[in-house]
This record gives sequence, C-alpha cells and structure tokens, in this order.
Amino acid sequence: MKFLFEYGEKVDGYNVRVVNEREARAAAGILFAFGIMALFNSIALGHLMFTKYFLTFFTVDFFIRIINPNYSPSLLMGRFFVQNQTPEYVGAIQKRFAWGIGFLLAFPMFYTVVVDFTPNPLKVLLCMLCLVLLISESAFSICVGCKIYNLFYKEKATHCPGDVCEIKRKEKIQTFNIAQKIIAITSFVLISYGVYAYLTKVESKTFFAKKVSQMFMTEAQLQAIEDEEYKKEAEAFDNDDDF
Repeated sequence: MKFLFEYGEKVDGYNVRVVNEREARAAAGILFAFGIMALFNSIALGHLMFTKYFLTFFTVDFFIRIINPNYSPSLLMGRFFVQNQTPEYVGAIQKRFAWGIGFLLAFPMFYTVVVDFTPNPLKVLLCMLCLVLLISESAFSICVGCKIYNLFYKEKATHCPGDVCEIKRKEKIQTFNIAQKIIAITSFVLISYGVYAYLTKVESKTFFAKKVSQMFMTEAQLQAIEDEEYKKEAEAFDNDDDF
C-alpha cells in the first residue's frame, strides 16, 4: 500500500515530489485527439459506440492518475513518445489536484452516456470543457487546475509548467507592444463573436449543425420537436386530396 501515499517522484534538486510535464502534455494531446474523434462520431455518424469506449477509458485513466500516475495508460503512452526528451519536472501535488478536477468532470459524462444514457446539454458542455482543458495543457502547457489549486491551499504550488509559479521578469520577446495588444485582443473578440454567431444566429440547415443543436436540448425540448413534426405530418395527411 506504500505506493498510494508516495505520489510523484523524488528528484535531486527539487524540494517536492514531481511528475514529468512532457509526458503529461503528450497524454493530453492523445486524449484530445481521441476526444475529438468521439465527438464527431457522435455527431456525424449518429452512434455512441466509440464515445462510450472513450469516456470509459478517460474516466478510468483519470481515476488511476489521482491514485498513482505511474500506472495511468495515457501517461504511459505519452512517456513512450517523449522518452528521449529531457524531462520537465513540475510539482506532483498540484497536478494531482488538476487531475482530480478532470475526474470530477469525466464521471458525469460517463454516467449519462455509458451507464444511463440521458439527453442532457450538460454532458455536451462538460465534454467541450474537457477538450478545452486538454488542448490548453497539450498545446500551451497551461494547467488550469494547477492555477485553481492556489485558490484553495495556503501553501502555494511550486515548480509549475513553464515556471509560472515562480516570480520572474519577462523577456522582451514575451511582452506585447500597443499594436500587438490591439491585434491580439481584436482577433480574440472577432473569433469569439464568430463562434457565438455561428451557434446562435445561423439557421441549422446541415445534418451536422442540427445534430449539434439537438445535443444542447433537454429531453423535453426534443420531445416537443418530435410532437411538432408528428402534428405537421398528421395535418399533411389529412389535407392530402388523394384520400
């Protein structure tokens, strides 16, 4: 039972136990890729087989991570791809907290899709949130859960990805001038509005768009649409002159 209480690795030069951020980022990229595949399988093909397998794997994987990351399947796959790269050590305790949040997000999705399928917009939002968190860690090395950790614990996290926990002076290449700030902010606003307009203002004329819209509906809303379609079909049948 000793392995349950020794979380992370002891590395010379670090005053806390650590994990390898490089394999964590690789694992996040792997899960993001399979998550996107699961989402598009659900929407484009209209079946949940791939999604059910992925959510089961995702939930079990994060449960293992919060017990001992050395036996997490996705982290081991990530280790395979980055085993020849110099490790980037980060504090294990805040990563455990972040992965605990991941498990709390995964379990409701697992229950409402695998255990007891329920049309619920919450599981779609949770799925998208998980994908955002995965791409944030994989592409930008931003551990959102690690930042939340500092809000709950007096003993602040140390050895964070990119050394963001340690106070340091930014290099010139890391800063923005006025023009760059305007370009970056304008781009972010335009992209955000474009996504919002696409989801709310564009009529759902394609199968994909209709599917996405339906995924955000409750069971009552879906039933109302089905009743309306049945009513229209009944009216069309009654008005048919051939009978």
